[in-house]
Amino acid sequence: MSDPSQLRESTQIVLPRETLENLEPRLDDEFVVTIVPEGERYYRIIGSPVEIKDASEFLVRRGVSMP
Repeated sequence: MSDPSQLRESTQIVLPRETLENLEPRLDDEFVVTIVPEGERYYRIIGSPVEIKDASEFLVRRGVSMP
């Protein structure tokens, strides 16, 4: 059986809001993800493992450091 924390890591990204301020519209346009506020300081990006992998690569190419 899969470890739930491992599945979570492959289906979501949590980043500070200021990191996504200019990139959020492009993420919404280019990937099938849901972006939701996580408290006052963070956004949670949720999607399939394939979409999260592609979105992560997109963010890294734009200088975002992934946790």
